[in-house]
Amino acid sequence: MPLVASCLLSACSLAPSSAPAILESALSVPDRFAGSGVAGSYDPLEWWKTFADPVLDHVVEEVLASSFDLAEAVARVEQARMQARIARAPVFPLIQPSLSGNDFDTPTNAGIGAQLDELGLGSALEGVSGITLPDRLGLTTYSSGLEFAYEVDFWGRNRNDANAAGAIRLASESDYQSARIGVLAEAVGTYLEVVNLRNQQRLADEIAEISEQLESLARSRYDRGLTDVRALYAARRNLREAQAEVPQIEALRAEAEGRLWVLLGGYREDLAAMLPDSLTPSADLPAIPAGIPADLLVQRPDVSAAMQRVDAARYSVGARRSDLLPRLSLQGSIGLQSTDRNEWFRADQWFRNLTVNLLGPIFQGARLRSNVALAQAQLNEAAAAFGRSVVAAVHEVEAALTGLEASRRRHSLRSSVADEARAEAQLVERQYVSGVASYEDFLTARQGFLHARSLLTAAERDRGYARLALHRALGGAWTANESEALQ
Repeated sequence: MPLVASCLLSACSLAPSSAPAILESALSVPDRFAGSGVAGSYDPLEWWKTFADPVLDHVVEEVLASSFDLAEAVARVEQARMQARIARAPVFPLIQPSLSGNDFDTPTNAGIGAQLDELGLGSALEGVSGITLPDRLGLTTYSSGLEFAYEVDFWGRNRNDANAAGAIRLASESDYQSARIGVLAEAVGTYLEVVNLRNQQRLADEIAEISEQLESLARSRYDRGLTDVRALYAARRNLREAQAEVPQIEALRAEAEGRLWVLLGGYREDLAAMLPDSLTPSADLPAIPAGIPADLLVQRPDVSAAMQRVDAARYSVGARRSDLLPRLSLQGSIGLQSTDRNEWFRADQWFRNLTVNLLGPIFQGARLRSNVALAQAQLNEAAAAFGRSVVAAVHEVEAALTGLEASRRRHSLRSSVADEARAEAQLVERQYVSGVASYEDFLTARQGFLHARSLLTAAERDRGYARLALHRALGGAWTANESEALQ
């Protein structure tokens, strides 16, 4: 924790040496997560491989290679890098070569010659010196040299601007990591949704078939006078409800697979082969050690980005304070100059000039002090945003831990219900084969098992979502080569 605070509070020149008090309170995180019951450090690398599903692994690899969102994030990082390089340029002297030719040609009766004639000196000059002025005056001057300009950065204005841009660059790289986590999380979540909907569609088709057979039995008994019309209406209502589930699931599946296509970079001919009919992520998932809350300050890229933006705002305050003080700038040039190209490179044809400017603000309508106040307000905003990101990160992990435990318990209960429904269906099937139970009893037991299996499939999806939420809340580098795309 002291290391993080020193990174945030380190400053140069006129940048504030202390951060707003709200930042100090944000750094006071608890020692442990209340909902964490698993000891150990958190290791997020390629955590989706715990599902033991090679199709999911391949989908994630393809998303990393072709995601539009990641391409946008990489472009934003490159923009921030170039802006940081531009901001750093004033720290160094500006030196540029020059090569010029100045051709001066004007009529004698214009300019200085016309002024001499107006004074009556033109003809007198010719009479005294015997010099006859030509009709035109011309002169060509050639020069080559180096021009330079430099502002002596006494108060660190240029350094602070450069440091602020550098902090924004680091924040953009953290934003890229956040985008990468977001894309991977969306890909894994969408894949789990596709798996669930495919399973639900198969179960819904089978439930509809059984409902159709039950409706047929009810109609047969009604036709034979063995039951009243209400039983027939109930069977038909159950059939229509079962049939209505099928198109709804089909639509949801098409929408989910479409979102997965977008994550994969658009329509591709190998999508059908990439997502075969059988998708079987493992339901036997290991526990997740969450580590300690302090690790979130470096694991969570959004927290890191907020931290860097606090630094950038601090440096900006220092730069704006420097604007209140005088500036010393140097400008000049050195080189060779001649009217004869043959004498251009002679050593005695050199020239130089140097200009020293000392400028200080006197009256600018409070603009400079308002800029300082604006930068200070932006620092306070960045500090508050950082504090919110830290507190939100801790509470997101706590909520994710609670959600994961709740989904585990719910999955366990749904699994027990499905096991009991399977045992009941198998028992009724044996009784039906033995002639003890009716065919309707067999169909009803089978339908009950399918409903229980549908609820268990949804619970498996929800448990996958809960694991995904915890990994996303904990942050970290999800892949070993996360920085390669930014090289």
